Amino acid sequence: MDHDGGDLYHNRMICMLEAVWGEGFLSPGGPDEVARVVEGADLSGKSILDIGCGAGGIDIALCRNHGAGYVCGIDVEDPVLDHARALVAKVGLTSQIGCLKVVPGPLPFPPATFDVVFSKDSIVHIPDKHALMLEVFRVLKPGGWFIASDWLIGHDGQPSQEMADYIAAEGLDFGMASPARYRAAMQAAGFADISLRSRNEWYRQAARSELERLKGATGAEAAKLVGQDFVDQNIAIWSRMIPVLDKGEHCPTHLRGRKPS
Repeated sequence: MDHDGGDLYHNRMICMLEAVWGEGFLSPGGPDEVARVVEGADLSGKSILDIGCGAGGIDIALCRNHGAGYVCGIDVEDPVLDHARALVAKVGLTSQIGCLKVVPGPLPFPPATFDVVFSKDSIVHIPDKHALMLEVFRVLKPGGWFIASDWLIGHDGQPSQEMADYIAAEGLDFGMASPARYRAAMQAAGFADISLRSRNEWYRQAARSELERLKGATGAEAAKLVGQDFVDQNIAIWSRMIPVLDKGEHCPTHLRGRKPS
């Protein structure tokens, strides 16, 4: 896959994914799925860390739709952060949303900084889930919540050939873990009230709709910006993804846990 300047989420990729998922979104479901991830949580006035903030749409939704007081979005690549900052400025939320570039590793915040640590389909890029959960636990205030969704693999064994082919086609350094490994990492870090909820059934259907749109008008419009070759690459990725969704080997999942008071 063509990575402009070495970035995984380069400008062509951002344009491509926004064409499928909406302005500011680099993962499925847009603001409706953000709402399902945070369902039942009171975010009013809360300070939120968004790990892997991407192109900014999620953080805008957290403020506009869910009353977040302040969102600190972090990411590791400049193209998505530049895009996010521009979008946040366009909608007039720079006083409530900050977008910070970080390097992989420990989170650059003191202990007990945030009321909520959020992430949407981004920590798939962080292979060491135990180290990640320890860091999330550390930066949460007592009583705070980790609320996320991520792309998981349905088992702890070797990926099937179909899954390996799909991951290779994505070209996005996926470090998928199983639900059991996520739960174990959260338990080891000290989280209570842990819950995991599969979103496989929803995304199996949504991905089919996305593929049809890529083959139709959405893909045609995107091709004007990114080229038909890049649209065709993504059609091939979606075509490899749907069979592993159908098998349950690719299982998007909502994750939640509380740091005890």
